[in-house]
Amino acid sequence: MERHRVGIVIPALNEAATIGKVVENVSPFGLAIVVDDGSQDETRELAEAAGAAVVRHPDNRGYDEALNSGFACADKLGCEYVITMDADGQHDSNMLATFITALDDGGDVVVGIREYRQRVAEHIFAWVASIKWGIRDPMCGMKAYRITVYRELGHFDSSDSIGTELTFYAANSGRRIVQLPVKTRERTSQPRFGRRYSANKRILQAVWRSLRAQRLPAKAST
Repeated sequence: MERHRVGIVIPALNEAATIGKVVENVSPFGLAIVVDDGSQDETRELAEAAGAAVVRHPDNRGYDEALNSGFACADKLGCEYVITMDADGQHDSNMLATFITALDDGGDVVVGIREYRQRVAEHIFAWVASIKWGIRDPMCGMKAYRITVYRELGHFDSSDSIGTELTFYAANSGRRIVQLPVKTRERTSQPRFGRRYSANKRILQAVWRSLRAQRLPAKAST
């Protein structure tokens, strides 16, 4: 497998406890691209030591901006596919082979489906996305994309969509969406989106923005 054919974008904020192992686990499947989003610990140093390409934000810009930077880096490096994963070790790296195969077999976007969701707002988002776009778990952090989909839109996110804008764009454009079950491990670090009230509020705002932004609803194939 060509190392730079697949870019694995991993947004990270103060993930020194897990980032080295995550990079080590994903490296057999592609090039780990860690976006250090203003960490105050040794996230960057440990990611580099494990062999990742690191994009450094001097301050915390948030999840979607980290993914924007990661996709831009993958595009610059000539990656054909880009896969997003969390830095906390929740995602099973062995699933990467299955995601890559789904793209090789003609998928344009691959979306993970978790066995559970943590917040009420995530269930609401999933219900809306399933009706509007056929996407069963839009907030799963493990997704895979052909770089051509990203290039066509011109960015990963422009509206604080919590990692969903490019997926919905692909569905609206008639791209082939493949959805695969993924297992997640228990998170040991702090939740990415903060405490329960603020997280639910942010997710519901993303639902509203997504509904306003998408003008051509289309069901995704499975």
